[in-house]
Amino acid sequence: MSTRIPSAKEIQRKWFVLDASGKTLGRLATQAANVLSGKLNPLYTPYIDTGDHVVIINAEKIVLTGLKADQKLYRRYTGFPGGLREESFIDLLKRRPEAIVEQAVKGMLPKSKMGRQMATKLKVYKGDKHPHQAQKPEPLEATA
Repeated sequence: MSTRIPSAKEIQRKWFVLDASGKTLGRLATQAANVLSGKLNPLYTPYIDTGDHVVIINAEKIVLTGLKADQKLYRRYTGFPGGLREESFIDLLKRRPEAIVEQAVKGMLPKSKMGRQMATKLKVYKGDKHPHQAQKPEPLEATA
């Protein structure tokens, strides 16, 4: 039996829609990262991007367990001295809920060129409408 390596022509990328309404952030992000990296694809090869596209809707309805919603902070650095900026989960959820979901999913992807390529296939939207109807995305049920 010989090892078979998929070529770029063989990879058929599908589109999936995940609804974030009432879902736990980490569990949703894990499932999205698995689809983006191609781990659910039978042609999965660790060094080839075989993943599918993921559209996440209703990002503003994501939930956290326990006291994390009150305690979680998002930090970024502007690049200037004294430029560390902090924002609480609740404030960021009001301002840009897409950023919360994107950051959670991207944190679960490889930190490499291929990981950045996988992240380009992630689309996150605040409401339940998205501009990807032409791709005929299939609904993907989020696990518990």
